[in-house]
Amino acid sequence: MESELKDLNSKPASKPSSQHDDGSSAKDDRPLLKPDPASSVSTEELQELEKKCAAYVRSDSYGTMGRGQLTVREKLLLGVALVTLVPIRVVVGMTLLLFYYLICRICTLFSSPNRDEEQEDYAHIHGWRRAVIVQCGRSLSRVMLFVLGFYWINETYRIPDAADESKPAAEGKEESQEAERPGAIISNHVSYLDILYHMSSSFPSFVAKRSVAKLPLVGLISKCLGCVYVQRESKSSDFKGVAAVVTDRVREAHQNKSAPPMMLFPEGTTTNGDFLLPFKTGAFLAKAPVLPVILRYPYQRFSPAWDSISGVRHVIFLLCQFVNHIEVMRLPIYHPSQEEKDDPKLYANNVRRLMASEGSMTLSDIGLAEKRVYHAALNGNNSRPSVLHQKDD
Repeated sequence: MESELKDLNSKPASKPSSQHDDGSSAKDDRPLLKPDPASSVSTEELQELEKKCAAYVRSDSYGTMGRGQLTVREKLLLGVALVTLVPIRVVVGMTLLLFYYLICRICTLFSSPNRDEEQEDYAHIHGWRRAVIVQCGRSLSRVMLFVLGFYWINETYRIPDAADESKPAAEGKEESQEAERPGAIISNHVSYLDILYHMSSSFPSFVAKRSVAKLPLVGLISKCLGCVYVQRESKSSDFKGVAAVVTDRVREAHQNKSAPPMMLFPEGTTTNGDFLLPFKTGAFLAKAPVLPVILRYPYQRFSPAWDSISGVRHVIFLLCQFVNHIEVMRLPIYHPSQEEKDDPKLYANNVRRLMASEGSMTLSDIGLAEKRVYHAALNGNNSRPSVLHQKDD
């Protein structure tokens, strides 16, 4: 999901380092944490890079890339969890995934998916089939979070100010009704766990890489979610096509109560949760109201944020944590002004500033290109002592 909105609004670039908003070029489609033997920077240079790329710096007990020096107590806890908790969670998690896949398979039997160019989904089937897919998906997603140690979810709802509620009489009842139907849910992006939470909360459609549709088990589930598929290496004309699909889906969700909501991560990549990156404009082109949602993952030992740590290492450490925490803040539905409707970039920036203020996050002007540079520097310094600023638990 980290490059979803980059794919909607960006154009291929010949030099990734010069594209702060667009992420990277097609030829830069490589794992963020793939070792680069040619990369070598000094400790001082890495410290300077950490100041610039603070949005991606880990500050938990596990250190840089999850490879920091652990205390004897922490090693003991990991050892116990590896032989007791992890096997149970893996078995139960895979069972839940297979069970939901079977539900989706049964509910889509003898049904033809919606096909639009290279898009394919089952999000618009109606009746008991759709009800079963949605309700089971929401329930099992919450159960999956419970299995992963998120036993409680602290959700807060920010009540609109009196000034926000006051509307000119000329706007009438129509806008009041529209306020109940946002076109898209806008969230900061901290981890792949964000997807599980939003599935359990509203079961929205996401933007995903086209390869996800072909994955075993997950592929069919993504089609039932109504995911919009993008291809990283597509040409700019394809980007425009996907942007049009997303814009239409956002408008449909705003106007049609039976349409699945659209979930978008406008930052385009994950952070450590303390910063908010610049927003892509893809979520705001439809000129529809949006629902801002802020996610935080408080921790004492291991941070669930997927910032500068490999996927396998992150999953193992996450499964080893006996308890994990998530906090959710839902802001009032944001209705754009006419000026914001005419300028999607202004609309995106205003929503971003609101979320940063309400969520006590720091605005950052870096993007995926800087993340790649930071990861490359980390891989060139695996043998060096950690220079990250450690967080007091």
